[in-house]
Parts: sequence; structure tokens; C-alpha cells
Amino acid sequence: MPSLRFSKRTTIAMPIALACALAAVTSKASAAHSNDREDERGCSNQTLHGDYGLTIEGLLNIPGNGIEVRGVVLQSYDGNGHITQLDHVVIGGNVPPEAWRPGSGTYTVNADCTGKATITIPSSPAPPLVVYFVVVQHGNEIHQVVEGNAAIATGKRVR
Repeated sequence: MPSLRFSKRTTIAMPIALACALAAVTSKASAAHSNDREDERGCSNQTLHGDYGLTIEGLLNIPGNGIEVRGVVLQSYDGNGHITQLDHVVIGGNVPPEAWRPGSGTYTVNADCTGKATITIPSSPAPPLVVYFVVVQHGNEIHQVVEGNAAIATGKRVR
């Protein structure tokens, strides 16, 4: 009979032990994920500083149709809300009139690592670009979308 009691205890204890182990693993994973989010929530304008190399691709919203756009950008953030950039953008397969077109503007990074920038390109007749972005990897990467267009840019800090 002693082996039967052991068997019943084992049968009852095993699911409880597994449930406790699963709860412990889940709690640790949840705490680690929470800590990652706390680190990410600490964003501010100072999170973006230095130079970022970005790739642009998408469609410009032109009445009647979308025109393909591809390019590269070197954006420089000063950590205080000012941005300068040089871009080389190919629109509809056409060579740009300037090899490297300068631009400048302002940006704001929210505590949740989302943000917005307004960039003026003096040689462009278009209104300033409004760009929404998300800062990731503790400020080492940025993902952007141009307001009113299906053009996105992703990039990494280069220095």
C-alpha cells in the first residue's frame, strides 16, 4: 500500500509543481518585459542624438496615382529638438536635380518613444515634411512614416 499512496501523492503533486514552475517562469518573463518597457519609456529629445543613416521607400500620394520613391538620408539630431539632414531621393525612377539635398527642422520625442518631426527642404517647392517616428533599441534605431504619403524610412545610428 505505501507505493499506492506515493503514487496518489505524485499524481496530485505533479500538476501542482508544474503549475508553480510555469507561474514562476511567466512571472520572470513578464518582469523582464516590463523592465524593457520601462527603459523604452524613458525617451526624450536627448534620446536622439548623433547621425542616423536611413533608407526611404514607398509611394508619394499624387492625385490620380502613386509615384514610387526610394532614397537614402543622413539625419543629424542634436539632442535638443533640432534636426539637419542630407538626402538623395529618386522619385519615379528620375535622377534628383541635386545629388545631396539639405534640409532642417525640429523634432519632439515623447516619453513613450514616439515622436514627430517637421523638416523643411529649401530647394523643394513642397510644404515642409511632417514625419512621425518611433525610437527603438534605446535610441540606436528609428522608424519613420511621412504624413500623407505611403513612404517610410528606417535607419540606425551611425555615430
